[in-house]
Amino acid sequence: MVGTIFRIERYAIHDGPGIRTTVFLKGCPLRCWWCHSPESQSLSPDLMLRPDRCTKCGTCLLLCPNEAIVDTGAAMVTDRDRCQVCGTCVRACPSGAREIAGTEFTVEQVIAEIERDVIFFDESGGGVTFSGGEPLMQPAFLDEALRRCKARRIHTAVDTCGLADPASLLRIIPTTDLFLFDLKLIDDERHRKATGASNCQILSNLDALVAAGCAIRIRFPLIPGVNDDETNVRALGGVVKSLGLEDVDVLPYHRAGIAKYHRLQKDYRLPDTQPPTAEQLAEVVSMLTAYGLTVQIGG
Repeated sequence: MVGTIFRIERYAIHDGPGIRTTVFLKGCPLRCWWCHSPESQSLSPDLMLRPDRCTKCGTCLLLCPNEAIVDTGAAMVTDRDRCQVCGTCVRACPSGAREIAGTEFTVEQVIAEIERDVIFFDESGGGVTFSGGEPLMQPAFLDEALRRCKARRIHTAVDTCGLADPASLLRIIPTTDLFLFDLKLIDDERHRKATGASNCQILSNLDALVAAGCAIRIRFPLIPGVNDDETNVRALGGVVKSLGLEDVDVLPYHRAGIAKYHRLQKDYRLPDTQPPTAEQLAEVVSMLTAYGLTVQIGG
């Protein structure tokens, strides 16, 4: 059983209770304008470039088996249509100007990485969180990894955007102690515009988890100018309240992922958007707590 993972983060404190190890799986069905992990979107490995580190030594050009690299004089330019992300240039680059986001792991390898941190889980009430991307884009791998974790009595959490095959979602309920469930926009048309997909299946899946009695924390990524208006915030609060849920984590927008778009040679949709101010955050928290919800800023 093999999955593609782009990062394993140790000592995470924002992805569920206690100290956690967060395993980030590649692949996501959404294309959110504000996504801070664009390297997570594709199921396949991605080539990421750091031109500022390039010494123009020409090693990558000489060794590329697909002739995907051209020396323009000003820079080593990669033709992504020809690039097969084979990793030859990455392994050869002496300056670390090239890297691949996405590595194949067996379930056994992932469990071995997680088990290194069991002592911290035991002392802090933590565990493992499977995130992404969208971890349910690799359902068989996720299912098996969760089963192995539960067999070892490791607390498990799944951080999901909610857009997933219902059968795959229901399959992991017995082995998932906590769902961290994203809600971004309640109006379907606005959701389609900002994420590239409808939220109908997302809301249906949330209903299913509630009906099954799952432990759920709602995560609300707050993006100024996109979903921070009163109409959306109050609609979100109403949905959460109507489902009998109580906990909402407001995740303030940040700009830390913008550089990754440049490294992937992709355009970023919100180049001028700034993080919310303390006043904006306080206003959103006030609106949500008015529904009797327990709201915290951050995960």
